[in-house]
This record gives sequence, structure tokens and C-alpha cells, in this order.
Amino acid sequence: MGVSLLSSPAIFPGVLFLFSFTTLCLVPEIALAGITRHYKFDIKLQNVTRLCHTKSIVTVNGQFPGPRIVAREGDQLLIKVVNHVQNNISIHWHGIRQLQTGWADGPAYVTQCPIQTSQSYVYNFTIVGQRGTLFWHAHISWLRSTVYGPLIILPKRGVPFPFAKPYKELVPIIFGEWWNVDPEAVINQAMQTGGGPNVSDAYTINGLPGPLYNCSAKDTFKLKVKPGKTYLLRLINAALNDELFFSISNHTLTVVEADAIYVKPFETNIVLIAPGQTTNLLLKTKADFPNATFFMTARPYVTGLGTFDNSTVAGILEYEFPTKTLRDLAANSIRKLPLFKPVLPPLNDTSFATNFTNRLRSLASAQFPANVPQKVDRRFFFTVGLGTSPCQHNQTCQGPNGTRFAASVNNISFALPTTALLQSHFFGKSKGVYTSDFPISPIFPFNYTGTPPNNTMVLSNETKLVVLAFNTSVELVMQDTSILGAESHPLHLHGFNFFVVGQGFGNFDPNKDPEKFNLVDPTERNTVGVPSGGWVAIRFLADNPGVWFMHCHLEIHTSWGLRMGWLVLDGKLPNQKLLPPPADLPKC
Repeated sequence: MGVSLLSSPAIFPGVLFLFSFTTLCLVPEIALAGITRHYKFDIKLQNVTRLCHTKSIVTVNGQFPGPRIVAREGDQLLIKVVNHVQNNISIHWHGIRQLQTGWADGPAYVTQCPIQTSQSYVYNFTIVGQRGTLFWHAHISWLRSTVYGPLIILPKRGVPFPFAKPYKELVPIIFGEWWNVDPEAVINQAMQTGGGPNVSDAYTINGLPGPLYNCSAKDTFKLKVKPGKTYLLRLINAALNDELFFSISNHTLTVVEADAIYVKPFETNIVLIAPGQTTNLLLKTKADFPNATFFMTARPYVTGLGTFDNSTVAGILEYEFPTKTLRDLAANSIRKLPLFKPVLPPLNDTSFATNFTNRLRSLASAQFPANVPQKVDRRFFFTVGLGTSPCQHNQTCQGPNGTRFAASVNNISFALPTTALLQSHFFGKSKGVYTSDFPISPIFPFNYTGTPPNNTMVLSNETKLVVLAFNTSVELVMQDTSILGAESHPLHLHGFNFFVVGQGFGNFDPNKDPEKFNLVDPTERNTVGVPSGGWVAIRFLADNPGVWFMHCHLEIHTSWGLRMGWLVLDGKLPNQKLLPPPADLPKC
């Protein structure tokens, strides 16, 4: 089955019962560059059974995972979302820059009010200067646990990959998490009690948990390949709360892209991918039929002190039998072949995580330059981490020492407003909605990764933004804290890509560490992991007017307040100004 580049939606195959997937065509002949593509997303309930538990879940078009969107660089997308469920909904097109079209970015109460029951909204945006693997997901509460799908951007017609053309493209692998109960009930209970949420019951590959879980042997994702070929494999981590190690037994993978940005290729047996990140791989198959099948597995990389889903999801890589006669016998014979399992790193292998991320480098070529800001207009230092907040009067809370769990940036736990920030800014009605005095550094400095302070309370729970003039070059250092234990935090910035110019462990040293920054070929991303007990430095150019969310992509940390916003003002030229809101923009 090939990738559809027609105006109608490309359907994600095999939602419930088809567990064997063929390959995708890399360059369909029917596509035209720079066209408008129409999709319709019907938000509806669908009964789905996993782990012998059947429940009604929120889906797009009744599919789990949702439909795959396929387009080319330069295309315009018009995606009509119609809400048929009782939950409010909004959709984020994760990694799309949304140049001048911040109204289409999707985070509820940031760039739009959510789409209410029986209402609709058309997300209208053009893909400018981007190609590669991204994804879309719900961006309100924990609905993205089931509302997500791939967003594949092919290069402009006639523009080749900066690596040898693969034989074919495999069906994308998108990781997720499955709860036997309603995830909305899970987060609601956690927010009510102040404690940690119940962990998921399984990880999934394309919605399927695989044979290592009870009652799931038939719910196994399979990839079929031919010997002696090189395939393109796209990975997406849509899990809510876990970074993941991934490997295919007895196969070497070549990393060629991260977060829809080409990287200098390098070989690895294991990939680390955080929630919100994507990675493209080249998979070179065995020269001859191997008389074996191979597990491809993923399990969490864990750095925090809280509970987590300590389980492993598995799919199977199968080789096609070499002749028609043998293929006719495959259904019976394949079950008798040995099945090899990969060896994944220990759950807390920060050494591997660090080495893997340090290998990521931009191409920095003439065709794909690394336009790292060489001068910096404004510098910011943000602490990110967990803390506590007081238990409400006459309530018993389940957080540390009877408090409530909280999370913060610069000790401010971000409070979502009840109306959209972008609308408030655009119409000049910010009073009472947000303030523009987010601190550029911690108000009360301390030994961030040393002995935790006695006071673990976050300073405030407010809605504060950083205001940037158009085209400001920004350097941001994000520092993990050990207040409730050091932990890795995958931070996602909406509206921009950024360059990861440095990272390290311990407290950031503003006098010594910048000397080691990579300003030549740093990796360019939209989501980066702040190392556990360490720091990461990024640079970006604020060339996109609007209000842009930045938050931890561990969903529980976002729910606890590890989030903030950047307000980028209009520039002077017409192409530097936020476009007016569409007529059908949802109202709160």
C-alpha cells in the first residue's frame, strides 16, 4: 500500500484487526507540489479492546491511532475538526512552525479556545521550509493518550534525501501508552488528591501492545521486509509520560533525521526517543533470508523517583520468504522460526542517553545549513523541576508530606487561563488574563542539583509570559533541579525549532560552560531532554509572531504546571505580522 497524497485523508491501516503491515511508496507519482490538501477529523467515541479490556475511547474517525497526514513541503493543509464527543478538544500539529498562523497551533487556552461539543474548527496552515517526520495530537488534558497520529512531510518534488534513496519506506512506528481505565479519570484523580497518577498498563506500537503482555499475542505489530534492502523507518514517541529505548534485534540502524531535521548519519543498535520527539532511521536488512524473526522492543528510560510503567512493548520484524512456493507455506512455517530478542540498556542508563544525544549533529551543509544565532540579544536561565504546593484547607493530600505535587519553571507553576492567550493579546484584552513579567532567571537562586532546600513549595501559580521583540536572538539555559529528585525533562517549544548548543551535568557555569558551546553544527530540534541533574542550552531566533507554549512533554509534569509562554511581537513588514484570526475560531 502506498502513501496517499490525494486531497482525501490518508488512512492509518489496520486499526484493530490487521496486524501485518506492508511498505509505503516513497515518491508517489500522483502528487503535485504546493497544493492544498483537505482532511476531515471527526472526533468520536470508539470501542477498543486491549489486554482483554474493552473501553470507549476518544478517537479521530474511529481510528486508533488516528489517520496519517501526508503532504509535501510547500503544501497548504485545511483540516476540519468536528467534535462529536462530550469532551472539549483541540489538536496540535507538533513541530509545524505555523509561520504567521499561530491560530492553528492548537494548545487549548494558549492559541485557541477548545472546540466544544457539536462545534468545528478548520486548522489552516502552510508547511514552509520543513520536511520529515512530525505528528499531531490532542492538546487538552490527557486526551492525547488516544488522539494522535503521524504527520509525514515529503520533500518538494525533485529534491532528493541527503542520503542514498531507500528501497522503500516502512509504515511509521508510533509509540503510545494504554490504560485499562479512562486516562481522563486518571489525571482527574491525581489532580484532586495531589498525588501521582496511576501508571499505564502497557506501551504500544501503533496502538498494539504485543506478545509480552497478557492477552495480547494477537495484538502484535509486524513489519515485513525483503533481504538485502535498505528501508526508511520513521519513529514517533507519542507516549504520555515516558522516554523510551528502542532496538531491533540483530540489526543496525542508521539515524538520519531527528524532529524533521536531517542529521549527520550515524549507526547505532539502540535509539533513545523522548515524548514529543521523532527519529528517522535507515534499516538495512540481512543479505539473505535469515531463517529467523526478530523482536523490535521498547521500554522506558527512567530518571525520576516516582512510579512508572516498568514493562516492554514488542513488535516483530519478519522477512518475506524468498520464493512463491515458500511464501505459500509461510503462514505455518513462520511460527517455527527462532525469534531473537534485543538487549536494551538498563532503565536508568543515563550514560547511554548522554552518548546518544551527543552524537546528533546537524548536516550544516550548503543545502541544509545550521543557521545558529552567533550573537545573542537576550539570555534566559530557567530552572525546571518538581516541587509542592499546599494542600487545600480541610483536605488530605497524597503528595510529599501531605502536600500536593507541583511543577514549575523558575519556581512559577503556570496557570492556564479560561480564555485563549493569543486572542487576549491580539485584541488588546490581556488585563486579568496574563502578565508579561515572567522572570528571566530564578528569583531565589540555590544549589540547583545539590542538597535540596527545606522549602519545596513553588513560589506561585500564575499566568506569566516572556515578551520578545520580533527577530530577537535568544539563548536559553534550562537547568534541572533536585528539589524532589533530579529527573530528565523533555521540553517542547511551540512555533520554533532551536539549536542545542550545549549540555552538561551539575549546575550550569555561565563563565566556563559557554566556551564549550557548539555553534557550528548543533542538532536542531523542537523537543529536547534536559538531562537529569544537569542542564541544556538552546538558541533560537524569535522570527514568528504570536503566543508560543513551552512545556515538559511528560504530560503529568505539564498538568502540574511545568509550562510557560513566549509572546513574540509583530515585526514591521507584512510577512512579519500575525495574520487575523479565522472567522470560525472557537470561543470559550
